[in-house]
Amino acid sequence: MKTINPFKNLQLLAILFSVITIIGCSNDDDVAPEEENEVEVFTDVTLVFTNTADVNDVVRASAQDPDGTGIQELQILDAITLAADTEYTLTYEILNALDPADIEDIGDEILEEDNEHQFFFSFTENVFADPTGNGNIDAAADPINYNDEDENGNPVGLSSTWTTSSTASSGASFTVRLQHQPDVKTVTSGSNDGDTDFALTFALNIQ
Repeated sequence: MKTINPFKNLQLLAILFSVITIIGCSNDDDVAPEEENEVEVFTDVTLVFTNTADVNDVVRASAQDPDGTGIQELQILDAITLAADTEYTLTYEILNALDPADIEDIGDEILEEDNEHQFFFSFTENVFADPTGNGNIDAAADPINYNDEDENGNPVGLSSTWTTSSTASSGASFTVRLQHQPDVKTVTSGSNDGDTDFALTFALNIQ
């Protein structure tokens, strides 16, 4: 007559329980919490052209989103009017002002993530003596006078230098485009790589 070991089943259950417990703990430990991608909100973008020979000579041109996170895009509020034959430094004020009590400086965020961002430009040919051409939106290798670079030595564009033509003109255009390029920004990446944070085209006058 076959003898049944009453402890054998208990031993098997104990082993099975231990295996389930180990697997459960391993899964909990191995699964990293999902990272949240914070969406940048741009409500106010101002281009600031400062005469390098006279820091009190400042030209500002703005765009504003009238409905915050609504369906409308940033709308141009001003034209850019610069003096002929003059060198300017272009910088920006970029804000998220959805909450007037807690205005965010998005420019600071771009600076912190400069290896993921680059400004690109397009402008009417011959309105600038330097850089020449029509900008680097259509061809990334075209000259732009970037004053800053990221940790990899690639341009950013939070600061750039522009010298206007000696010839007065009106009805020209100036486009600034900010690309968000996480994991794709390189020395050869262009304006179509990554996602466009904003693209603004201003009327440009030289007088």
